[in-house]
Amino acid sequence: MIELSKLESHLWEAANILRGPVDAADFKTYIFPLLFFKRISDAYDEETEAALAESGGDIDFAQLPEFHRFIIPRGCHWEDVRNRTSDIGQALHYSLTEIEKCNPDTLYGIFGDAQWTNKDRLSDSLLRDLIDHFSRLRLRNSDVDADIMGQAYEYLIKKFADATNKKAGEFYTPRSVVRLMVDILDPQPDETIYDPACGTGGMLLGAIQHVREKNGDIKRLFGRLFGQEKNLTTSSIARMNLFLHGIDDFHILRDDTLRRPRFIEDDRLKTFDCVIANPPFSLEKWGEEIWKSDPYGRCFAGLPPSSSGDYAWVQHMLKSLKPRSGRMAVVLPHGTLFRMGAEGKIRQKILEMDLLEAVIGLAPNLFYGATLAAAILVFRNRKAPERQNKVLMIDASALYRKGRNQNTLEEEHVEQILTCYKAFDSLPGFSQIVSLDEIARNDYNLNIPRYVESKQDEDIVSVDDALKELKTALQEAYRAEDHLLELLKDAGLASSEYRSSEPITNKE
Repeated sequence: MIELSKLESHLWEAANILRGPVDAADFKTYIFPLLFFKRISDAYDEETEAALAESGGDIDFAQLPEFHRFIIPRGCHWEDVRNRTSDIGQALHYSLTEIEKCNPDTLYGIFGDAQWTNKDRLSDSLLRDLIDHFSRLRLRNSDVDADIMGQAYEYLIKKFADATNKKAGEFYTPRSVVRLMVDILDPQPDETIYDPACGTGGMLLGAIQHVREKNGDIKRLFGRLFGQEKNLTTSSIARMNLFLHGIDDFHILRDDTLRRPRFIEDDRLKTFDCVIANPPFSLEKWGEEIWKSDPYGRCFAGLPPSSSGDYAWVQHMLKSLKPRSGRMAVVLPHGTLFRMGAEGKIRQKILEMDLLEAVIGLAPNLFYGATLAAAILVFRNRKAPERQNKVLMIDASALYRKGRNQNTLEEEHVEQILTCYKAFDSLPGFSQIVSLDEIARNDYNLNIPRYVESKQDEDIVSVDDALKELKTALQEAYRAEDHLLELLKDAGLASSEYRSSEPITNKE
């Protein structure tokens, strides 16, 4: 079996081959389809050998579809492309297209829109080097199980996010944040999970991992994962991500969620047990013109401003919750907690419905492309009796590990936040249970410092004390300067006419 570290290194080296002709932001467009193509080709060979052994060498029998997870048509295998010496991009494009056609229910459009035939960017020699590099490792199931394959894939997603930083927020949510949100929602094996802005599928995978850790039965979540993603390349990466983690039965659709939601039942939005997302922050041109007469009733709390779609996502997600079991967690910019105008009215309406359970303020610079702090908002259609008409405010802004380009939320930080959320408790300097009446008296402003007094505030000195400390420090500095001057005079390095500044005096 191939070790994870070896596979991770191998994949990152493949990306480095592209460096130069291809921008780092586009690495994922080419590397992920090649990795998936290599994996399914090697797995096809493994399945063929098993069928040949079972049939006594009957090749026609071994090629029957029921023996294969995915069909690789004749002439479209990895080795067919590897054996080409010219027009490699054309051969690659043809093979990927034919594989999609032969697997319409599972792989249609999965290889994205990479321009394989653009020789100005991908010359034959570059593609040959790339394919030869991938060929050095065999990626059969017996060589790399789905768990290791999936971890390596996630590693690569993270590396690409690090390489592109500002652009990475469109497709990657830090996995510690994902874990926190999933653990808060606590999905069960028989429940449905929906991410309306699913990116590369991290939230859905986090739900699977949670169920497996708690119940040890990942298969019971098959068919219960739903995601929608606007970007073609990103939605393709999400599908490959789930396949490479050994998940076959899921539903990821590509389209603009706010304008054209794809999960519809009886002309209404399909509803789910758990809804979770990190949608694009303060999205402009989000679809206001459609929402003015939205056929799905998503404007129940009001029409968001055209300049920011944050509360469009919130209302879409709330409308997607099952009436009894529905709960959701969403990442939003801090401005959504206190901005007034149309957003303030929407926030008031939602608060009056007693759907908001918790507000968790996170540290700054945790998310790619967003240096400002964000917050996680937790909603439930049916709050526990002891939590009704209350909101738990958690100030986790001090919980992070400082990074060179990006701060990180560590596992111990996740546990600290999760423990406080589960206890639903007020902890000095960290959390506060706030009644809806108090929030109403604050004009429905949810800005966390209004309710949670920071520990740092306890150390704030008065202006008078600060001035006294300043004067003391200046006097000590002047005494040190005078002492230095005497030493310089004794050494003949300073004139006796030199006078230091007069020390500051206390003038009331």
